Amino acid sequence: MDKIKDTRSFMRVTHRYLGYFLAGIMTVYALSGILLVYRDTDFLKKEKKYDKTVAAHLSEKELGKELKIKGLEIEKTEGNIQHFKQGTYDSATGKAVYTKKELPFALDKMVKLHKSQSKDAISPLSVFFGVSLLFFVISSFWMFNPKTKAFKRGIKFTIAGLIISVILLLI
Repeated sequence: MDKIKDTRSFMRVTHRYLGYFLAGIMTVYALSGILLVYRDTDFLKKEKKYDKTVAAHLSEKELGKELKIKGLEIEKTEGNIQHFKQGTYDSATGKAVYTKKELPFALDKMVKLHKSQSKDAISPLSVFFGVSLLFFVISSFWMFNPKTKAFKRGIKFTIAGLIISVILLLI
């Protein structure tokens, strides 16, 4: 019986203080997650002009990769000047003049939290956050005595959340 009480006490205390510690991180992840939902729109994006010199005689695909423009398509060519939706590229000199719609600096950095890869400096924070959220899920089952009505109702909500998530993933 004491071991159960010790485990419950450990889970509750750790859950509480880890929750306070992660409140700021969760705020940033929540806001950036909301922004990612609208990444296919121009929501909060501002147009930024670029005048950049890249290698000459790039293919359409290479140019898109170099300018970091997904789906870049050359619409017409006049001499050495290639026109695409966002601007122009002089294939002889490598000069590209184009515009891109981008999030403001701080918002762009927030969104990159969700897109981090193992090679990024921010990746340990992402892993720590994910592991902490998993701990929150597990430790929440020690918040109430399993014999209480609140616990039994909580289990029903957990099952409902799982079912809804799986349904939405399959749609």
